[in-house]
Amino acid sequence: MAVEKEHNGVHNYAFTRDEQQSTISSIISMDDICCTDEKEKHSKQNDKSNKLAYSVTDIPPWHLCIFLGIQHYLTALGGLVAIPLILFKELCLQHDSMTQSLLISNFFFVAGLCTLLQVLFGVRLPILQGATFAFLTPAIAMLSLPAWQCPDWTQNASLVNTTSPEFIEVWQSRLRELQGAIMVASCFQIVVGFSGLIGFIMRFIGPLTIAPTISLIGLSLFDSAGNDAGSHWGISAMTTFFIILFSQYLRNIPVPFPAFNKTQKCHVSKPKIFQMFPVLLGMATSWLFCYILTVTNAFPSDPNSYGYLARTDSKGDFIGQVPWFRFPYPGQWGLPTVSLAGVFGILAGVLSSMVESMGDYHACARLCGAPPPPRHAINRGIGMEGIGCLIAGAWGTGNGTTSYSENVGALGITKVGSRMVIIASGVLLILMGMFSKIGAIFTTIPSPVVGGMLLVMFGVIASVGISNLQFTDMNSSRNIFIFGFSMFIGLTVPNWVNKNSELTETGVVQLDQVIRVLLTTNMFIGGLFGFMLDNTIPGSKKERGITAWKEAHDNDMDKDEEDISDVYNLPFSINTKCCTFSWTKYLPFCPKPPPNHNQNGEIISELKKPDAKGMSIAKAKNNLETKL
Repeated sequence: MAVEKEHNGVHNYAFTRDEQQSTISSIISMDDICCTDEKEKHSKQNDKSNKLAYSVTDIPPWHLCIFLGIQHYLTALGGLVAIPLILFKELCLQHDSMTQSLLISNFFFVAGLCTLLQVLFGVRLPILQGATFAFLTPAIAMLSLPAWQCPDWTQNASLVNTTSPEFIEVWQSRLRELQGAIMVASCFQIVVGFSGLIGFIMRFIGPLTIAPTISLIGLSLFDSAGNDAGSHWGISAMTTFFIILFSQYLRNIPVPFPAFNKTQKCHVSKPKIFQMFPVLLGMATSWLFCYILTVTNAFPSDPNSYGYLARTDSKGDFIGQVPWFRFPYPGQWGLPTVSLAGVFGILAGVLSSMVESMGDYHACARLCGAPPPPRHAINRGIGMEGIGCLIAGAWGTGNGTTSYSENVGALGITKVGSRMVIIASGVLLILMGMFSKIGAIFTTIPSPVVGGMLLVMFGVIASVGISNLQFTDMNSSRNIFIFGFSMFIGLTVPNWVNKNSELTETGVVQLDQVIRVLLTTNMFIGGLFGFMLDNTIPGSKKERGITAWKEAHDNDMDKDEEDISDVYNLPFSINTKCCTFSWTKYLPFCPKPPPNHNQNGEIISELKKPDAKGMSIAKAKNNLETKL
């Protein structure tokens, strides 16, 4: 019988079918075999050097989860503490250390709660949630209006009575105004996420959009990292040195530790602690060194002197005044108020935050060895961030929540991508928010130590963004132009607007706030131009990287839904109980029904389960018997 061949446009690709034995075989040339062996050898070498200690679905031992969770907590500490410290001046709280510590604890509690919601029911990637700088600019702009400017007497420490009803009303009224604006604006993000609009936009987003967006997340924050590191370059350099030493040079060196289990009893375990805890070890070493130099008065005691911020007591001695336990709750500062100016300003921050988060999702997936996030996971992630902002507004933080780029960078350095670690970190954040005194202790980490950590973290984020260009043809002048222009304008426009903000004023306060926030967000500008140019300048899908991008995505989707379902499907059997009915396919945030269920939620047998060609095994068997 003649051999049937099917080329499908692929060189040296043919299928032969033996009807008597019903087998399918592939004919591959020896050149292809040699190339494949070479690629596999090269791939194994890369896999060995970039191998994850724990992937997304892995569960490390409980004690490792705690220490790794603390590391992520410390990594996020810079943003969680820096944002409220900036807000305190605008809220007239610069002379009220007690309220400052309570607000910082509030930030911790909300960050932990939103992290658990995101990891369990949102995008389901190991990505920590926390306060966002995107909301800070519109908040400051709103509080700088004449109606909300701080009275002169609140600027004088000798005139401030922190327990007086007048002073309490001054800062609480401003915080309630922020609360209302954040809660209303977050409803927009919830609708955009759960309606699937973000997933629809992702159809037009490729590597040339994602690359500048992610890269600018890290590069745009060089000023913030430089300010913290520049408070004492010696301490920040030491912190950076230790993190690099532990994460790059010593990461494969095992360290013997005594251990015990039921099978081996007492024995010596050799975990690679330098690979798993480089940030924690680096920051702890520098923190301890700063404490010793503070106790010995090696650092200057004058707040105006260079190096004062390296002291562990530079933020004041208020730890003894903070209560041990306090449970934050919604509306603790009173009923939120709403103004149009505040809502429009915060809305601009919401838009910027969504663009940043989409880049973080892809960066996080790449660093933790997960498949690219499917549309339903992105929709849930953005929608859950909207719920997180709603919670942050209700709890009265004066800020929203977003995915933390610093912790995405920590995944790449530690090679630990387990979401159980982030769950542990979320629980720790909640506990730190309730045990106020413990949270206040962590605020004594000196600024240069945080700055040294940010120098490493933001650099990793920038490089992760650039690595997305591997899918594109970078020999193409088209792609070189799009990426280079998007990066450069993403740095240039915000820098100019910050220096010439008066030239962008239209006379309409609400519109000015929207324009200023959008034009000063590097990720938004770079991603927007990358998106527009990539979708308008002629170029083939292969040249643009869409083909390789889609193949990488499809390869992950074709593994019998295993990898994609393990990472992104909903927990607690929600998929088999709630997402298997025919009407759920119209919900853009609901995963596809499991492979062993039909559209009505009924479990189908193995013989009725569709194969790769779309027909059931039983039907294929009947067709073969008929032909024979």
